[in-house]
Amino acid sequence: MRKNLIVLAFMILSALPTLAQIDLHSHAITKGYLDYIKANGAEMDEGFPIPAWDAEQQIAFMDKAGIQTAVLTMPAPQPWFGDAEAPAAVCRSYNEECAALKARYPGRFMFCAALPLPDVPHALEEARYALEVLGADGIKLATNSYGQYLGEPALDPLMAYLDQQNAVVILHPHKPSSVNAQLIVDVPLASYEYLAETTRTVLNMVAHDVLMRYPHLKVVVPHCGSFLPNALPRFRSLLPVMVKQGMMQLVDVDANLSHLYYDLAGAPTDEVLDALLTITTPDHILYGSDYPYVAEPVLISGKQALESRLASHGLNPKDVFTDNARRLFGENLPLRQYGEKIVRIAEIEVVPEYLEEYMAFAKEVGETSVKVEPGVLTLFSMQTKEDPCKIYILEIYADQEAYQSHIQTTHFKKYKEGTAQMVKSLKLIDVNPLAGMVR
Repeated sequence: MRKNLIVLAFMILSALPTLAQIDLHSHAITKGYLDYIKANGAEMDEGFPIPAWDAEQQIAFMDKAGIQTAVLTMPAPQPWFGDAEAPAAVCRSYNEECAALKARYPGRFMFCAALPLPDVPHALEEARYALEVLGADGIKLATNSYGQYLGEPALDPLMAYLDQQNAVVILHPHKPSSVNAQLIVDVPLASYEYLAETTRTVLNMVAHDVLMRYPHLKVVVPHCGSFLPNALPRFRSLLPVMVKQGMMQLVDVDANLSHLYYDLAGAPTDEVLDALLTITTPDHILYGSDYPYVAEPVLISGKQALESRLASHGLNPKDVFTDNARRLFGENLPLRQYGEKIVRIAEIEVVPEYLEEYMAFAKEVGETSVKVEPGVLTLFSMQTKEDPCKIYILEIYADQEAYQSHIQTTHFKKYKEGTAQMVKSLKLIDVNPLAGMVR
């Protein structure tokens, strides 16, 4: 039995990634946000129903998809209906809920805070609170907030503060300030206007030299760069003409673009990937799911197909799914390189009359630990056929720190205390997996 477990340990270790994957594009739809949107009759403002969302369901999806950490942001529409105080309260509540989720599920969630734009003073106040008090990992900005487009001079005080904070800014398209209502029913916003809207606001930021005036900002552009691969050559060719006519300032387009990152939410086909690589470099491309706006089976199959195709475009899956995000967020990212892994076999003999109760405790602690603790890589339990009371558990931890953290968790302590009288004997055996034993 021990020999078989050691072989199993090596096989599991060989398959484990060095770093887990991160999803740069997902949305938390909290009850407070949704209630406020519905109270103002805006749940169909973006031409598409706001989907149901639940943190546990998202984690279940992430587990199936192989995603360790998701960055949460507020979806569209922007919670602004003319009253300055109410949107500020909605954004404050939303950000506090996201901060609580981040704390409740360590390593599973990060969040980029929502701001009550177009109210710049309240937005600046909320940005300070979110980054300095709540520990937000960045800021989410709508492409436009009821006609106020990114790049406008009115936003300079906010941009200056975010620049001082070296902030990560995640953009997300919202409905343009003026749009044909029937057109967005016939041709959904997400299929065209969202891409045009993102392109519009990024070009406006470049035209106003925002990313050079505030060079410490790191801005994530959604949906595979939207229409930028098509629009930028035309923008470049028109710029000197417009400057000569005194209608635009001269800006360094490439220098501005160097501060942009791109997530792959949407439809990263081979053609889209090739186009995206004409305006950026492989180290600025990141994975995004757009959960919960796309069906889970579609996201999982699409992610698997993407992983298999990246190399043909000169892209390293490890960079796209992990390392680029690690460089972008730096020390804020809960993923980390681990030290030497701990592989251990627990030999346990259970008092017969407690066997069923013990197995329930073991199942609960095993599932919870692997689900919420990034450093717990495997807890694999089995019984001997001859004597079901003899149980072996293969335990693999990312390193000593992860193990020490594990035994201090509430769920482990519950298991330890709850099963104290049920265990007749316990022996922990540290092992070194042997490669030569695997066929």
